[in-house]
Amino acid sequence: MNDQPRPDESFPGSEEFTRSMMEIAESSQKLLADFLSRQSTQMNSGAEDQGPTDKDPLNIGGAFMEMTSRMMADPAKMVQANMALWQDYVSLWQNSAARMMGGEAANSVEPDKGDRRFKDDAWNENDVFDYIKQSYLLTSRWLQSTVGDVEGLSDKDAQKVDFYTRQFTEAMSPSNFALTNPEVLRATVESKGENLLNGLKNLLHDLDEGKGQLKIRMTDEDAFEVGKNVATSKGKVVYRNDLMELIQFDPSTKTVNKTPLLIMPPWINKYYILDLRPENSFIKWSVDQGHTVFVISWVNPDEKLAHKTFDDYMLEGPLAAIAAIEKATGEDKINVVGYCLGGTLLACTLAYMAAKKDDRIKTATFFTAMVDFSDPGELGVFIDEEQLDSLEKKMDKKGYLEGAHMATTFNMMRGNDLIWSFVVNNYLLGKDPFPFDLLYWNSDATRMTPAMHSFYLRKMYLENKLVEPGGITLDGVALDLSKITVPTYIISTREDHIAPWQSTYAAVNQYSGPVKFVLSASGHIAGIVNPPAAKKYCYWSSDGKKKNPKKPDAWFNAATQHEGSWWPDWDKWTHQNAAKNEKKIKARKPGSGELKALCNAPGEYVRVRSDEE
Repeated sequence: MNDQPRPDESFPGSEEFTRSMMEIAESSQKLLADFLSRQSTQMNSGAEDQGPTDKDPLNIGGAFMEMTSRMMADPAKMVQANMALWQDYVSLWQNSAARMMGGEAANSVEPDKGDRRFKDDAWNENDVFDYIKQSYLLTSRWLQSTVGDVEGLSDKDAQKVDFYTRQFTEAMSPSNFALTNPEVLRATVESKGENLLNGLKNLLHDLDEGKGQLKIRMTDEDAFEVGKNVATSKGKVVYRNDLMELIQFDPSTKTVNKTPLLIMPPWINKYYILDLRPENSFIKWSVDQGHTVFVISWVNPDEKLAHKTFDDYMLEGPLAAIAAIEKATGEDKINVVGYCLGGTLLACTLAYMAAKKDDRIKTATFFTAMVDFSDPGELGVFIDEEQLDSLEKKMDKKGYLEGAHMATTFNMMRGNDLIWSFVVNNYLLGKDPFPFDLLYWNSDATRMTPAMHSFYLRKMYLENKLVEPGGITLDGVALDLSKITVPTYIISTREDHIAPWQSTYAAVNQYSGPVKFVLSASGHIAGIVNPPAAKKYCYWSSDGKKKNPKKPDAWFNAATQHEGSWWPDWDKWTHQNAAKNEKKIKARKPGSGELKALCNAPGEYVRVRSDEE
């Protein structure tokens, strides 16, 4: 049994506790009155600008109504499901009663591995909290499995029902409520309720920052500054246009590879995910291996750039960068890396260049990038005709999509880690968020231009036109991925919730050139930002010489597992495919070629924040 006192045994005397709660209530009322006064002023000043709201912008209601009708059509199955839940509860009651009387009994259910909601010892050692935990797990899993077993739903409706049922069960976790979270109760006793007052202050601050909408702080943003302790690799901006700045980084070796390297990050986030700290910076590591590294730093667009299309992002992004790099280095061939959406753009660019007989790209590397969107994973929940129509109206009204929109979408896909853990920490425990550079980057979201974003969501996610020869036309050129013949390295991550690796693998069946597919452990970020010195996640690869099987599972069953980072494997592959018999040349300094330095890295575009709009 637990040696520490139970929560109710730790409370102070009733008189002292009542007085403390009254003081907190009085302070809380003052805080709320001040907040509501400010919000009322803001609402009144902006009331005239508010149009009619969409009551179901996510188009959820129809899916759940269809599910309900299907369930009612098979009452026997519902009775069976309810009986199964009842039997599970009988078992839980018996086991809990046995433990409370000093006996031994196995748990009826256990949290999933890695579920950090129930890490506090009291969830296991205190009989009451152990019962609450198991009761919640039984019910939530029963609910998820019951709606998942409903037959006759379309794939889209089934996916929506599953996803939003999970959102509901995660929200209802006992760890999210003060009276059923032992850690919060203990903090309330020890601080005499000060944690709840601090939590209310944090809540009102976040509502204020979000202009009435809850903007949960995930980290201490004052602890970081772009160019000071994140995005610190030295270099120069050598080219700039409406959509991007091109940064060339200072060399760290006396000689460098002849072929320059261009990195194309997604424009949904800032490029410095690849340059958070020197210890885990892919950019710095690549420079240290002798690459002349250029990176595209995308603009954070506002309504002035609303007209910019996907075509413009290709023409003013990679194609403009390739031309600029030739001026800066004198080299007419480069290696290119595309990360996530940047990889999708890279595939489009390669197909465009193939049609134009343009061979300036020697090798192409794709970081967790999709070109076949037939199975986009959980992101597909947010994309259908009704939701896109609602989104397009919102974008057209403002001239851009707010930076927080995509961030919220991604956070919902990992709600326990990226939403509810901060609700507990910030509002129930009353703690300030911990300084964490990755979460600082995650909160530094960018806006999207309406023309580009609508095209991307419709033509790729909704219609999956990129894999159709001629399905997409950019700048008057019909794209055909099968015309891509350059050596290609595809790195995906096994636990990716944004670009599922089985979906990214589909690209091996699209390109005509040699393709090496590599799978890293971990997820969309950690599996990519995995420096060799960390000696952390493993990866799987094939030899790259044999033709890849069509199915991802067949590839995985034949793949070889390697310990540590995939970065050295990629560097070796780059040399083998792009720099055969090439001699090293003298290191290139930014601004020493035809393109002169415009300003120091990290430049100006990366410093523009969406939350300051």
